[in-house]
Amino acid sequence: MARQPEFCGATATGHTVGVAIALITGGSRGIGAATALELARSGVDVVINYRDKAARAEKVADQVRELGRRALTVRADLTDAAAVAAMVEQIQDEFGGLDILVLNASGGLERDVAADYALRLNRDAQVRLADLASQTMINGGRIVFVTSHEAHFFGDQPTLPEYEPIAASKNAGERALVARRADYAEHGIDLVVVSGDLIDGTITAKLLDRVRPGLITSRRAEAGYLPTIDDFAARVAEAALAPTPDKIIFVGATR
Repeated sequence: MARQPEFCGATATGHTVGVAIALITGGSRGIGAATALELARSGVDVVINYRDKAARAEKVADQVRELGRRALTVRADLTDAAAVAAMVEQIQDEFGGLDILVLNASGGLERDVAADYALRLNRDAQVRLADLASQTMINGGRIVFVTSHEAHFFGDQPTLPEYEPIAASKNAGERALVARRADYAEHGIDLVVVSGDLIDGTITAKLLDRVRPGLITSRRAEAGYLPTIDDFAARVAEAALAPTPDKIIFVGATR
């Protein structure tokens, strides 16, 4: 694990000197929960965003506290602009600001959602939250956008038809954030993209395997290895904490 960055907020921000504050979206399960714990082990205080399943989010928060770090759970649907603004305000009140934003939450495979839901969540909501959160990063910070190879390489490599709407919308979200990279950099904020192969054990992988039985097994045979949730979360945490991060980090085989 890379060393923790020396985020030293001024006393006016409410930060504990030298302690980083991280917000992880979709932090109640899977990659988000594992990333929260990885960051806590590195000495980071954690805010866990969730859309529902409060008990699950609180369980992750309790695990963070057992590691000696502060934890806050905040319910907010990222497609709800008012809820997101309230979440950022609550974090500002509780911690004085943010140092790390991990944009992990995504979706589009859910049943009974509007046709434009994937784009609203995977592009519009990501940019809105990144812009709001960056305003609280007064002494520099780090934004980590979590994506998949299917999305990152969308248009350049074949995509599963079942995943195409999500891949297209996450690709659009990545491009929209990258277009803001120079603006973030003016305020000392790094933007890092972490892209992964099919991640063994995630909800997305399981859903796709139901639609296309044998997908996980065949992809594992083709790639030789599939990253686990813990493998991927470790790389996301490294991206959040590295002193001089790469602009993009690939986890697992890219073809």
